[in-house]
Amino acid sequence: MSKLWGGRFEQTASEWVDEFGASIHFDAQLVLEDIEGSIAHVTMLGEQHILTADEVAQIVAGLKTLAKKAQADELTFNVFHEDIHMNLEALLHEEIGPVAGKMHTARSRNDQVATDMHLYLKRRVLETIDGIEAVQTALYDHAAQNVESIMPGYTHLQRAQPVSLAHHLLAYFWMLERDKERFSDSLKRIDMSPLGAGHSRGRRSRLTATVRPSCSASPKSIRTAWTPSATVTSF
Repeated sequence: MSKLWGGRFEQTASEWVDEFGASIHFDAQLVLEDIEGSIAHVTMLGEQHILTADEVAQIVAGLKTLAKKAQADELTFNVFHEDIHMNLEALLHEEIGPVAGKMHTARSRNDQVATDMHLYLKRRVLETIDGIEAVQTALYDHAAQNVESIMPGYTHLQRAQPVSLAHHLLAYFWMLERDKERFSDSLKRIDMSPLGAGHSRGRRSRLTATVRPSCSASPKSIRTAWTPSATVTSF
């Protein structure tokens, strides 16, 4: 599978150029999000009668196979393909053949990576909230067992009046609660899909897809110009 760019070059790029320009070293962690967004996009292409039902079925089945391999840490990426998007397309081509190329129809890597980032952030924010709640539960349990335990309170790094250990522990419980509220508030901005914006300003037709039912339409006309026309769930 050749590169998307460089068709006018007479020679292939040196290996160090591929290494310098590649982002696969760090965006490989977006693999599951990229697959999820691609499944949504391909499903939409089928609903808009751009791809046949058979083509959609082949691509989606191939993507789900890649997702299972990714979860088992069985995928190998190559800097020649630069990023997670083109690496997955190349791997899909190996799985199902030339029909894999149709996955990129009416889509840019710009809205693709933006979608990946939204999905990735949502997953990590929810994981962080779960982690905060686990710590809060531990703090609460210890506080409940130490209502009568006395410890010195502190002010300006100096010992002050005695306080209940429970009182001290619950201070951290409520600090974490504020952090959790901040993370929770960010979800309403994260849970917007830019898929369908193309390279920057959208497309003239309704070639857009909603990655998850909870996603809302972004009001921005540049980079996130889209309206939901297809809804699919994660694999």
